[in-house]
Amino acid sequence: MAADASDAGQQLLALGASELRDRLASGALDAVTLVESCLARIAARDPEVHAWAHVDPDFARHQARAMDAHRRSGRPLGALHGLPVGVKDIIDTARMPTGNGCALDAGRVPAKDAWIIQRLKSAGAIILGKTVSTELAYLHPGATRNPHNLDHTPGGSSSGSAAAVADGMVPLAIGTQTGGSVIRPAAFCGVTGFKPSFGAIPRNGVLMQSHTLDTLGVFASDPTGAAILAEVIFGYDPADTATSPAPFPALERTAASAPPLPPVFAIVRPPGWERADDDLKQAIAGLEEALGEQAFSVDLPEIFAEAAAQRERINLAEMSRYYYHYERDGAAQLSDVVLKAIRSGATMPARDYLAALDWPRILGVALEEIFSRCDAILCPAAPGPAPAGLESTGDAIFNGLWTLCGTPAVTVPILTASNGLPMGVQLVAGRGDDARLMRTARWLYDWADG
Repeated sequence: MAADASDAGQQLLALGASELRDRLASGALDAVTLVESCLARIAARDPEVHAWAHVDPDFARHQARAMDAHRRSGRPLGALHGLPVGVKDIIDTARMPTGNGCALDAGRVPAKDAWIIQRLKSAGAIILGKTVSTELAYLHPGATRNPHNLDHTPGGSSSGSAAAVADGMVPLAIGTQTGGSVIRPAAFCGVTGFKPSFGAIPRNGVLMQSHTLDTLGVFASDPTGAAILAEVIFGYDPADTATSPAPFPALERTAASAPPLPPVFAIVRPPGWERADDDLKQAIAGLEEALGEQAFSVDLPEIFAEAAAQRERINLAEMSRYYYHYERDGAAQLSDVVLKAIRSGATMPARDYLAALDWPRILGVALEEIFSRCDAILCPAAPGPAPAGLESTGDAIFNGLWTLCGTPAVTVPILTASNGLPMGVQLVAGRGDDARLMRTARWLYDWADG
């Protein structure tokens, strides 16, 4: 009987968020059953994968019972009713630990939910727990391993969120990206990671590393699931000046719709292409050939070669501001990589930082001509599959460019390396064109599957 229950739970967790959401809404599935399946999977796998920083099974069950009672009452259901969500451990959750992946914040329990947690709860989501973040969402790895091969990195800094979704522990998860912390771990773990346009999701209650770059993102098994989750947390918060009170896109409906014409892809081999491995280069060439007239190659203007250095200047300068108190109060408890970054940012010349702030606008203008000719740029999400070893989170060379530009980007998990590990394609659209990007991502996902 136990084996049968385990098999049923595995089959349930293999369903996408869209199917689970619909079953929950119809009453064909109850939230308690789904949460118990998630908890059983976590108990079985997390001692090896280490995707979770905190899980309270009793609280998860309490939320599930409340959601089931709500549905039986006949009252309207939220867009995420009964769906468990993992939350990166740099996002404040009231009465639930938020440790920021840092020894100095161990045991910290916020008094108030972050803006997006309030939104998730209002939509009926179940906060299953907190997923592992690298230290202060920077480059020093956490404990998480890649579920496809435990000897390989899951990426970072949203390592736990990507690994938890990839291993079937939770259907949806939240992450953040300042360089490549959503797109890259999604590629390494073989799931969809969606980093929306800068300013689409309010960051109030989220650890701030760089106000110019920090962007919230989501993880799901497929683009439709990512669109469902992201649509709920798009919004305006006066406390976050990056957001604006503008109409928000119908991500789910657009992603589920058929494009009026087959999408056209601009194949870009970005700066750093020489760092890509042979598997990745061959896979991109194969995609270009298979897409035929729907794809064309294009070179980015030479100015894009400077983007990585400019993004780093912004990141380090602003990091030194926001993380100064960590250095002041507990430098001995920080990793060398985080401490070095904070101190490097503190010595950044003001002229270099201020000049770097002009680059998102400059690069955005240079991209307009390319976006006018395609539905999305298609480029690598990472230089190859997840590297062996756990001492690094991998190379973000193909991600930071788009974070700097503030453009939406999504990992579509459709490639496999010769060693059996997943590789992701990254699609990028113009700033604010998030809905069409998700429709294009869903088209490519289905095309590759069929």
